[in-house]
Amino acid sequence: MTETVKDTTGPAGPIVNGAVSYWYSEIGLPQYRNPLPGDEQADVCIVGGGFTALWTAYYLMREQPDLRIVILEKEFAGFGASGRNGGWLSSELAGSRDRYAATHGRQGVADLMRAMRLAVDEVIDVAAAENIDAEIVKDGLLHVARNRAQLQRAHEAIAFEQSWGAGPDDFTFLSAEELADRVAVAGALGGTYSPHCARVQPAKLVQGLAAAVERRGVRIYERTTALEIESGRVRTDRGTVTAPIVLRCLEGFTANIKGARRNWLPMNSSMIVTAPLPQAVKEKLGWTGAELLGDFAHGYMYAQRTRDDRIALGGRGIPYRFGSRTDTRGATQDATIRTLVRLLQDMFPAARDVPVVHAWCGVLGVPRDWCATVDLDLTTGLGTAGGYVGSGLTTTNLAGRTLADLVLRRDTELTRLPWVGRRVRKWEPEPLRWLGVRAMYTLYREADRREREHDLARTSPIARVANMITGR
Repeated sequence: MTETVKDTTGPAGPIVNGAVSYWYSEIGLPQYRNPLPGDEQADVCIVGGGFTALWTAYYLMREQPDLRIVILEKEFAGFGASGRNGGWLSSELAGSRDRYAATHGRQGVADLMRAMRLAVDEVIDVAAAENIDAEIVKDGLLHVARNRAQLQRAHEAIAFEQSWGAGPDDFTFLSAEELADRVAVAGALGGTYSPHCARVQPAKLVQGLAAAVERRGVRIYERTTALEIESGRVRTDRGTVTAPIVLRCLEGFTANIKGARRNWLPMNSSMIVTAPLPQAVKEKLGWTGAELLGDFAHGYMYAQRTRDDRIALGGRGIPYRFGSRTDTRGATQDATIRTLVRLLQDMFPAARDVPVVHAWCGVLGVPRDWCATVDLDLTTGLGTAGGYVGSGLTTTNLAGRTLADLVLRRDTELTRLPWVGRRVRKWEPEPLRWLGVRAMYTLYREADRREREHDLARTSPIARVANMITGR
């Protein structure tokens, strides 16, 4: 498969912009599978070829191998966020705990968070069982605080997690010295650590999972665009698939489906990756483990040290495009690249002269209440899962197992979790949602600036206002 890429000039020379993601440039883009050959019947039809679809199919076939399962994908399996994310196999879950607790109580939320922590190891175990080499190393997750307001949020985060059932070993506070023993981040005042996270090369994981699903008999049709999803059928540009169960697993691309434009907002997140770090830079950084790294800023970042000693770092950049438009094969804006390069150099001054070689973006799904959902209406046979708000690498596994139980009509601990069967209102029509998202991130950036420049001891009221306005 050939790919057209855009070159962007960065501080140290040209940067490959797009080509889906750096993760694919490392392993090569996959060859397309055949498209849907015409009208077809199945027991389960899944629209979308990312992690949610693949995990659902994997567990369905493991439990009932005689099922006829069809996956329909517009590009290739793993083309979207599944192959472009930051490689955080973490136990983080998007959304308000109070919203989940409103229907299932505090114990229901504690059960959900425990299930998320267990899902990290479940993904690792499946990768090992299916011989998927996705560079998985479980060294945990660090969040760094770089000013006093962020430091206050770090302390609050520990207390918050423990109030929802986390144990003392699930989240711990690190002093500046303890953090520096793991990685040197400029201006760090402290941070938090959780063991429930593993580094992953996401393109390798999603491609390995797609192959494992095919080996179990699932038919994956690529270059097949779903035009309309209805009870009992999916109409595509290649034919119609009829099935009693139809699952929409499109996450950030949901807006492309007729009648679903306002269900989930497609939020853009961008990444850059450096060339391999020279030995002298590695010694200054001291980042010898595979810990993932985030921060407590409102416009937060996420990073990993890759297996070949690169820094891959991401952030929101320009988070939303008018009319729910998405990117062109991973290409992001030049201004976003410059912003991420500045952030990289600010956090890691030792790496200032290491060239950035690749930039890309992906799209993630955001519900109006920012909470993830798993749902299946047995009356219509229509189901969906998504709304992970950027925390999907592990969440997709738990969602896939839950969808499989729902399809098989099983009453299990998973189907009783509080994110099952949730209903949320749609996003506002344009231009209101564009104005709202733009205003939200403008407020968050301003809150970060004030906390940094004015050395605020607590969270800026501007960020609290943004949270109330947006429902985040």
